[in-house]
Amino acid sequence: MMDYVEERFKKYQEQNQNRGRLLINCPDAPGIVAAASRFLYDQGANIIESSQYSTNPQGGTFFIRIVFECPDLKQKSSNMESQFEEIAQTFSMEWSFTYAYEIKKTAIFVSKELHCLRELLWEWQGGDLLTDVALIISNHEDARVEAERLEIPFYYIPANKDNRKEAEDKHKQLLEEYNIDLIVLARYMQILTPNFVKKYPNQIINIHHSFLPAFVGAKPYERAYHRGVKLIGATSHYVTNDLDEGPIIEQDIHRVDHRDNVEELKKIGRTVERSVLGRAVKWHLEDRIIVHGNKTIVF
Repeated sequence: MMDYVEERFKKYQEQNQNRGRLLINCPDAPGIVAAASRFLYDQGANIIESSQYSTNPQGGTFFIRIVFECPDLKQKSSNMESQFEEIAQTFSMEWSFTYAYEIKKTAIFVSKELHCLRELLWEWQGGDLLTDVALIISNHEDARVEAERLEIPFYYIPANKDNRKEAEDKHKQLLEEYNIDLIVLARYMQILTPNFVKKYPNQIINIHHSFLPAFVGAKPYERAYHRGVKLIGATSHYVTNDLDEGPIIEQDIHRVDHRDNVEELKKIGRTVERSVLGRAVKWHLEDRIIVHGNKTIVF
């Protein structure tokens, strides 16, 4: 990691050493907010942000994200989690505590198109993506210069349908070696196997054009142009074994018309892809996303 980026992250960790986040989803019922708030109060914590949502107050599912400050949080965290288990069982909660001082480690996968990679690295250098970009993996050499310029380890691993398992074995080895928390597919043009996806549930974020389910397959922009589309955009989602059908995190669009040729459509599409992927990754890093079935709740 570059010295000035590392210094910025150290400062962030020092400033946020007592900041935690609590994410909960459970069957909706009276008393959930009161119980969680009372628990944090008893721990000496001060709630500084709280967002909640219910699919239906009568028999629906309840979601909440709480951000809090708690003195000596590092020392208290394990005990807090153990004590919270009783409340969680009472309300049948799925829950997690996360801590701002624990900077997540990210691996970026990329092929030949580098616009999304460059956007992520720009945001990272500017301090807007609070993550340790631990390594970049590619099935092409195109991104090596970008990685080496920023002193990020780069691994060229050829991958295609004929050597997919061998390539993914190398991927897994690297991801374990670097203790990766998040995998970002920044225009990585390879299909991941079910075994690989299963190993990293809700930890792989992908970006693609928003023509789906139309124009599936090769040359989507060319076919969209000939069809005369008026809107193009991008979708970022978690990867599941249903190809391009995982829980959607973020989407955006841009209006186009008959004056825009194929190359202009691609240029506009790349701009939208960059911003959509950047927002999705940022929200994941900030623990703003709860996955519910094949949907997401984004606070």
